Amino acid sequence: MTDTSPSQNQEASANIQPVGWLRGVIVDAVDPERLATFWRLLLGVGVAEQVPGWLELWPGQRGSLMAFQPIDSADHVPTRIRIDVEIEDLDVATDQVVALGGSLVRIVRFRPGEEHRVMADPEGNEFNLVHPFPPEHG
Repeated sequence: MTDTSPSQNQEASANIQPVGWLRGVIVDAVDPERLATFWRLLLGVGVAEQVPGWLELWPGQRGSLMAFQPIDSADHVPTRIRIDVEIEDLDVATDQVVALGGSLVRIVRFRPGEEHRVMADPEGNEFNLVHPFPPEHG
């Protein structure tokens, strides 16, 4: 892996046209209503649309869409993409996730003083509870 500075990354990406934008995260769910309720309460958003085969949540305060599509339980495999949920207090957020039906998978400490929590929703899809980026992150 090559380590590049932010200015080098910005210069390199200035010449590349984007392919698209991250519109949302769509989750295959054995029980879309149960999973949508978990995520709706976790993110503090409401249901934007619910029709057969589709349940969409309102975008959060920073504009991310999350939706759920039904899948047969025999075809269900928990997602391998990482979703980061920004929080202020790891212990409080961990307790809230568990109270909603999620679970703590592991605690990750990758540098002194930096920690995040890998959690799982009721169907085993993993996500991280993370602190906000530091102000110098830009």
